[in-house]
Amino acid sequence: MRIIGLAGWSDSGKTTLLAKVIPRLTARGLAVSTVKHAHHGFDIDRPGKDSHTHRLAGATEVLVGSASRWALMHELRGAAEHSLGELLAKLAPVDLVIVEGYKREPHPKLEVHRGAIGKRLLQTEDASIVAIASDQPLPGAAVPVVDLDDVDGIVEILLRHAAPLSGGRSG
Repeated sequence: MRIIGLAGWSDSGKTTLLAKVIPRLTARGLAVSTVKHAHHGFDIDRPGKDSHTHRLAGATEVLVGSASRWALMHELRGAAEHSLGELLAKLAPVDLVIVEGYKREPHPKLEVHRGAIGKRLLQTEDASIVAIASDQPLPGAAVPVVDLDDVDGIVEILLRHAAPLSGGRSG
């Protein structure tokens, strides 16, 4: 498995870009998984569902399965948040894992930058950023810059810079 990340400020378009990139990668025959860092209180379960009731009753893990998908919810119950490496080790082997968020981790990343947000570039403080996808020219950038709408160019950058996953599963 290889890993590459997307990093950027909130509302920079990381998820929108992923929704365009993933179909291009899978069309090439690559198996792709994603890891998304969420805020502390996120939930994928809903009150009134049996799985929600099981969790509220104190179950550490609740696995929901169907003919279409399965999901495993693990309650930390006060334990420390798992590291990115620990979470990656839980994934089934694929060709490429794209990480959204975890911008402080050392894996290679493409920065997604929108000028209208008015935030500084992350690349200036993160040596693991290998390129920037931006909606505006960035002549002073220390890494290659690709237009945010150049999805094919972005796919090539992601594939070129994806690194082997160390310490996790290999496929």
